[in-house]
Amino acid sequence: MRTALYARVSTTKLNGNGSAEFRQNPETQLQQLRDYCQHRGWEITGEYVDRGVSGAKEHRPELNRLTADAQQRKFDCVLVWKLDRFGRSLRHLVNALAEFEALGITFISLTDNLDLTTPSGRLLFQVIAAMAEFERELIRERVQAGMSRARAEGKRFGTAPYYLDVERIRERIAKGETRTAIAKSLRVSPALLTKRLK
Repeated sequence: MRTALYARVSTTKLNGNGSAEFRQNPETQLQQLRDYCQHRGWEITGEYVDRGVSGAKEHRPELNRLTADAQQRKFDCVLVWKLDRFGRSLRHLVNALAEFEALGITFISLTDNLDLTTPSGRLLFQVIAAMAEFERELIRERVQAGMSRARAEGKRFGTAPYYLDVERIRERIAKGETRTAIAKSLRVSPALLTKRLK
C-alpha cells in the first residue's frame, strides 16, 4: 500500500545567533511510522513534516501539501503518530477524514489505534464525528442564547437601515435623472432605490 507519513513538532527555541532550534524531534514520530510500514510491507511514497507549527494554526505548509497530494491520489493511506499531531480541531479532523474516505484513502493513527481499514476503526470514526456534531450544536445553542439575551436588552443585529431622502430622489427623477444614475450616486442598488420609492 502506498503510504504518506505525516508528523508535526511545535516546540521551538531561539539559539544565541537568532535561528530557531527544534526542541522536539520529528524523528521520534517518523521512525515508529517507518517501522510500522516496514512491518506491514507498505511503500512510503512521501514524508510530510511541519516543524515549529502550532496544531491550532490554519496554515500548515506540509499538511496543505499532503491534502493537495491526496486529491491527486499520490497515495492510498495516511499514517500519523497521534491524532493531535494531525487535526487542528475535532471539526477539522472529521472533515479531513471524510475527504480522505471520499477519495478512497484510508487513515491510520498509530498510537490511538485508529485504523479506518478495520470495523472498529470505522466505528471509532463515527463516534468522533458524532462528538464533532455535538460540539457544533453546543456552540450554536450558546450563540442563540447570547443573541436572545442581547435582543431582550434592546440590542439590534444586522445592518443598520440605510436612510434615503425619498422626496429628494423624486425631485431628481422629475428633473430627468435615471434611477440607475441616482442609485449609483447614492451608492445603493437600483433595486433598493425602487423599493424605497414604492
